[in-house]
Amino acid sequence: MQFPADTPSVIAGAIPETRFVEVVFPELANHYGTLFGGNALNLMGKAAFVAATRHARHNVVMATSDKIEFREPIPVGELVELVARVERAGRSSMTVSVEMIRENLLSGTRKPVVRGSFEMVAVDDKGRPVPIERQTSRHSATTHHLT
Repeated sequence: MQFPADTPSVIAGAIPETRFVEVVFPELANHYGTLFGGNALNLMGKAAFVAATRHARHNVVMATSDKIEFREPIPVGELVELVARVERAGRSSMTVSVEMIRENLLSGTRKPVVRGSFEMVAVDDKGRPVPIERQTSRHSATTHHLT
């Protein structure tokens, strides 16, 4: 398999969502055999970070997480898909929504089970907020999947 020498450049803000999947292995579980809440937050924070960085094309940091809703446990052996979207972009901050969807690999049953919101801030090398470049064009059909 050959890959193209150059990948077309993507403008800031052009990626509408970030998705990735993770299998819930025992090392991610709590003593009940379900995904530990702290590990769920870790995965959601990563998804928010990637979505915000792709949007801003700057370094970003998490300022706050807000209203994380855990609707039901996710047992070991199931797949979780995280979907992160930049819902709002201000001068240097962004609100990123993250949804976690559980999937039973054998039956294919899927269900949204965790949802949360994260405030991410674009920063310079010294950690100071920097403006996010505004874009007039969005490529709404472009979605990148990470595994």
